[in-house]
Amino acid sequence: MKLYHGSVGIIERPEFGKGNCKNDYGVGLYCTEYLELAKEWACSTGKDGFVNCYELDMSGMTVCDLTKLHILNWMAILLENRTFDLSAGLASAARDYMLETFLPEYKTFDIIRGYRADDSYFSFAKTFLNNGLSLEELSRAMKLGELGEQVVLKSEKAFCSLTFQDASPVDSSIYHSKWISRDLKAREDYQKIKAASNPLKGTYILDIIRQQWKNDDERLR
Repeated sequence: MKLYHGSVGIIERPEFGKGNCKNDYGVGLYCTEYLELAKEWACSTGKDGFVNCYELDMSGMTVCDLTKLHILNWMAILLENRTFDLSAGLASAARDYMLETFLPEYKTFDIIRGYRADDSYFSFAKTFLNNGLSLEELSRAMKLGELGEQVVLKSEKAFCSLTFQDASPVDSSIYHSKWISRDLKAREDYQKIKAASNPLKGTYILDIIRQQWKNDDERLR
């Protein structure tokens, strides 16, 4: 598998166990299979960056593909790793219920594939926890902006199976604006979803808690 990692510098030898533990899926090397996306991520701070290209030997790798699980599983993992500024009351209770009920086993896998929670997507998740977005609307919102999937290396085995190919500079004057445009489009499309929504229809987090939905609930299918 060819992978790209956008960063502020060249990383020939990514170190296992290093990185921000508050990322979407915890500590790991966050990559994408899409070169153009990696260029945007490399310039997300507004400064020039680099795209590091790697080859990953997938032989014997275990993969947790979150795109094949329910959106609530993805949400629970985010809640465990990312910092959410949640008020007391419903949002706090929703967080506890999500972690207790929908958190899948993901830490033992070599690789995780899933959505990338950029700032706009992070705000969608918080709105859902505050009962302001239905489950159906959340699922639609997560497909906005065409952010693609991220591939995250989690285990030492995965890091040892990674081979550096090359690195190329990325001009922030071109790709930072593209990163902003992608985020703005996701927010604009999200507002269209909200404008057309009917609070009397759909399933909200309060419904899920009150009706005691479980991870194998038929209604999630």
